[in-house]
Amino acid sequence: MKKLLKYLKGYYIQSILAPTFKMLEAIFELLVPLAVAAIIDKGINATPKADKGVVFAMCGVMIALGVIGLVSAICAQYFAARAAVGVATRVRSALFEKIQSFSYKMTDNIGTSTLITRMTGDINSMQTGVNMFLRLFMRSPFIVFGSMVMAFTLDKTEGKQLSLTFLAVILILLVVVFGIMLISIPLYKRNQAKLDRVVAKIRENFNGTRVVRAFNKETDEIKEFDAGNTALTKIQLFAGRVSALMNPLTYVIINLGIIFLIHRGAIAVNTGSLTQGELLAVYNYMSQILVELIKLASLIITLNKASASSKRVFDIIDTPSDTKRQISENEISDDSAVVFKNVSFRYHKGGENAVSNITFSVNKGETIGIIGGTGSGKSTLVNLLPGFYAPDEGGVFVNGKNASLYEKTELNELFGVVSQKAVLFKGTIRSNLLWGKSDASDEELWQALSLAQAEDFVKEKPCGLDSPVEQNGNNFSGGQKQRLSIARALARRPEFLIFDDSASALDYATEARLRSSLQNLDYAPTVFIISQRASSILHADKIIVLDDGEIVGMGAHSELIESCDVYKEIYYSQFPEEGAEI
Repeated sequence: MKKLLKYLKGYYIQSILAPTFKMLEAIFELLVPLAVAAIIDKGINATPKADKGVVFAMCGVMIALGVIGLVSAICAQYFAARAAVGVATRVRSALFEKIQSFSYKMTDNIGTSTLITRMTGDINSMQTGVNMFLRLFMRSPFIVFGSMVMAFTLDKTEGKQLSLTFLAVILILLVVVFGIMLISIPLYKRNQAKLDRVVAKIRENFNGTRVVRAFNKETDEIKEFDAGNTALTKIQLFAGRVSALMNPLTYVIINLGIIFLIHRGAIAVNTGSLTQGELLAVYNYMSQILVELIKLASLIITLNKASASSKRVFDIIDTPSDTKRQISENEISDDSAVVFKNVSFRYHKGGENAVSNITFSVNKGETIGIIGGTGSGKSTLVNLLPGFYAPDEGGVFVNGKNASLYEKTELNELFGVVSQKAVLFKGTIRSNLLWGKSDASDEELWQALSLAQAEDFVKEKPCGLDSPVEQNGNNFSGGQKQRLSIARALARRPEFLIFDDSASALDYATEARLRSSLQNLDYAPTVFIISQRASSILHADKIIVLDDGEIVGMGAHSELIESCDVYKEIYYSQFPEEGAEI
């Protein structure tokens, strides 16, 4: 929780005012039993007859104390809420910024589901903890010890028996409260870990709904979810039962103290060492202790949850960014646009290489086709280009400079990437295209749409560029989403264009028109095209054939059809009539 202090910057005043007003409320609350004692001793029990003036005066004092206490409580709640929401906002922003700085590899290793849980549930728990802490961390102890001090002041019994009862009750309650806290903290940490797994299963099923239904695996997935959910429920119930012991134990201890208090107090009243009003005041102070210790118990439980959540959040914020790998070469004298030099990469430490010993060079303005079977490393290869992943061995050089030496934003500006899965964001067509170039004019956007073969269906929309886009582009077909994604990349006019199987949802005629428009661009970008279709890369200046993460062929179509068995197998499987003629 110490790490939260730097996020309180700018909210120091609210963080001071909130407990200050709570202290004022507590002081006024401690004065109420004295007013009640005065009503009984100086008003009702006054001799020779009851003094109504004192009764009415003390009633007015109690009303004033209540109103002032209410105003103080409202002010305390306001300032505590301001500080808590402000801190949560800053922590959430810091967490989001940190996640944005992660490489693909770090995101894969940490897991999307746990990042979502920490961004939402954990930060909400921290916000509640800060709010409750500012409101109660001074009030409850002040009331408890203030009540004890007031009891000592009023207690005139021999040996201060009534006051010692307060002290004994408080000490026993502290043992109970902190004992339960020590047990419950690890339970809440385990609870959050199991919650991560349940969220991961939900997310997995949400993203893979079609696959689950296609293979009739609903029953199996329900069983797996039920198992995880049952484990989460068990740990929550156990933690809840441990925490639930707090209230009954505190009630029992307090009420036993009250029983002893009334017993000894009645004797003291009978002997004249204590007045009825003073006994009632002492009883009220004991009741106040009961209420405040219940609040304190609730606060401790909340803080336990917030502490566990805080640790999980700051574990991510404090995660060091990827350490840059030691590179043997910073630059090369080659004039090529892109050079891969003995590049190898694996997704997980100790795992097998996704690509191995990749070496090739690409001249500026060339179109490079990349083809291979499923799992051959095609997408991995191009993900190394814009720095989404860093190679484990060898080097990737862009414009003669090692890609590891580029700033992330600098490298990203050079590339326009159209990923395998077309992703659109909620907003409008215009807002999605502006991701490519934030200051693009309407003319530039329409030109990009025309090049991507998306102009026709966008013009048919009533609002044109301002037509709405639902989350994930759910109001567009697969082909339309792909064309809009291509237009977004083209709007930037990048030096390098990467199309990762981004025309798979297009028909052959549309794809042919798209290839033609790319070849006729008014500038000459270096283009990388990954495709399962041989027809998509026949026109490429150079075709790279991958198999099991290694290059097994490289050259033009006419060369590969003669020399590369893997390429021939792929090509003739898609054009069997040509294979039959041989």
